[in-house]
Amino acid sequence: MPGLFVIVLEFVLSHQNTMTQTERRTALGLAGVYGSRMLGLFLILPVFALFAEDMPGATPLLAGLAVGIYGLTQALLQIPFGLLSDRIGRKPVIFAGLVLFILGSVVAALADDIVWIIIGRALQGSGAIAAALMALAADLTREEQRTKIMATIGMTIGASFMLAMIAGPLLSAWVGVQGIFWLTGLLALLGIATIGLVVPTPVVSKVHRDAESVPVMFRRVLAQTDLLRLDYGIFSLHLILTALFLGVPLALRDSGLAAVDHTWVYLPLMLLSIAGMVPLVILAEKRRQMKTVFLGAVAMLGLAQVFLWRTFDLHLGLLLLGIGVFFTAFNLLEALLPSLVSKTAPADAKGTAMGVYSTSQFAGAFVGGVLGGWVHQYYGLSAIFLLGAAVSLIWFVLAWGMRKPGRHTSRMLRCDIISQQQAESLAYELRQRKGVLEAVVVGEEGLAYLKIDQDQFDPANWIPFTEECLLKVRAGNV
Repeated sequence: MPGLFVIVLEFVLSHQNTMTQTERRTALGLAGVYGSRMLGLFLILPVFALFAEDMPGATPLLAGLAVGIYGLTQALLQIPFGLLSDRIGRKPVIFAGLVLFILGSVVAALADDIVWIIIGRALQGSGAIAAALMALAADLTREEQRTKIMATIGMTIGASFMLAMIAGPLLSAWVGVQGIFWLTGLLALLGIATIGLVVPTPVVSKVHRDAESVPVMFRRVLAQTDLLRLDYGIFSLHLILTALFLGVPLALRDSGLAAVDHTWVYLPLMLLSIAGMVPLVILAEKRRQMKTVFLGAVAMLGLAQVFLWRTFDLHLGLLLLGIGVFFTAFNLLEALLPSLVSKTAPADAKGTAMGVYSTSQFAGAFVGGVLGGWVHQYYGLSAIFLLGAAVSLIWFVLAWGMRKPGRHTSRMLRCDIISQQQAESLAYELRQRKGVLEAVVVGEEGLAYLKIDQDQFDPANWIPFTEECLLKVRAGNV
């Protein structure tokens, strides 16, 4: 499956005529590293609740902590590691993070009680290299290709989750959960080789506002209510996901389904959920029904939890129906949320907005593990589904007030390194262009960051207009 994904990805990238060979190598190499690392974190999700029952010292609460603790260290260290990579270089930070991940995998693989599993998972999460990977991708790509390459890398999160759901139960039966931890360590070792041998080393590293967090932008990003709603959304989504899989494997087992056969539950349900998701994404993006589809998906997520609460111990078919509805809503929201963040973020702070969003995602995984384990321990298995329903309801209420998203996209324009006064004048000139909603020119970077309304923007006149603006700058007329 991973090989097939890489082959398809390579085919797509090779047919992008405007992408250089270096950019294709960057996209493939970093997508492989990012995807394999997320796969290593996700693989235990569908099997750990079953494994932990026989672990010395394990309780449902500690099992939940073991599943979710990686999210805490990820959330705490991801942005700091990205900022550190601005100072000491991308590859040293990525190498160090992958070594920490390997160390955590080894500790978890050798663990003989739940406490050491928790320590190992925390170490795995402390290898928080996502921000450094994105910054390295930005160093090695041109502005006009960057969105495409970032999307390629981002695709691997969804692919890794689906593969983990399918492969986790099979691998657990073949090599055990300890064997899964050894495998994740091996994947990280291959990641080190990929970064060293496949991904080019940038000649110059610099801050990229579209791809990484910039400290001076945090206050601005955190002051935007719509962005905070989306951050709470991804927090809630991964809280629910992590908590749910503390209960679903046990419910499937109690319904008479052997652990190794869980793969053959998740595989068709995943495929059906993707088939159900695609027309809804088209309805949201192409038919301009984003808010309606988004709110519907949040409602569907909550209703799936209520359905599971009411029926999980009655009949296997009803349990599978509830899981299938959950997967459809989850995959749909996982696709819509990053798009909404990109549309909503300030033109020159998209990287910072995505950094806060990603941190919220990992924080949600941690809280979901702890809360899910706690309610299971003290209130029983069915309470996990009630927890998910309650979180979904709060999310739905908060999301109701979101503004209807426009068909907005971001663009960057390279210009000369200019003075602050010239930068402000050029930004004014750019904002006069029909369809340009925001224009921020950073003179010392030689870049203009734009937010475009695609309904008003005429791309046919874009090049002549921007060339005219640049000529004015070079002639000293702005």
